[in-house]
Formats: sequence, C-alpha cells, structure tokens
Amino acid sequence: MAKENVVFIDDKEIKVSELSDQQQYLHSQLLDLRSKEASLKFQLDQVAASMSVFQKAFVEASKEVAEEVLEEETKEVN
Repeated sequence: MAKENVVFIDDKEIKVSELSDQQQYLHSQLLDLRSKEASLKFQLDQVAASMSVFQKAFVEASKEVAEEVLEEETKEVN
C-alpha cells in the first residue's frame, strides 16, 4: 500500500490531497525549486572542479613560458 504524500504546516501533518488547488500548486512549485536548487549546486561543484583543473594548467603553462624566456635571456647574455 502506497503511503500518501504529506506536508507539515506549523507541525501539523496534512495530506497533499487535502490541500486546496492553490496550495497543491504552490507545493509543486516548491518541490520543483528544491530539485532545481540541488541540480544547480551539483553543476556548480562541477564548474568549481573544472576551474581548478584549468587554473592549475594555466599556472603550469605560465611557468613553462617563463622558463623558456629565462633560457633565451641566458643564451643571449653568454
């Protein structure tokens, strides 16, 4: 037997089926927004991880260029 969905309003348990049409609509909006929030947080974690990888690669590439410049300057001096 499936358990009916309930909401808690002021610590009182109310079946979703007993809510007014407007309340059910608002409840659905809240559920959808919570889902979107979780999805956006998940995506933000992915973006942050990717940024970290690209920043590290950028720093490493910059170090390589700096070393090449220093080598060229040393060759020119000698």
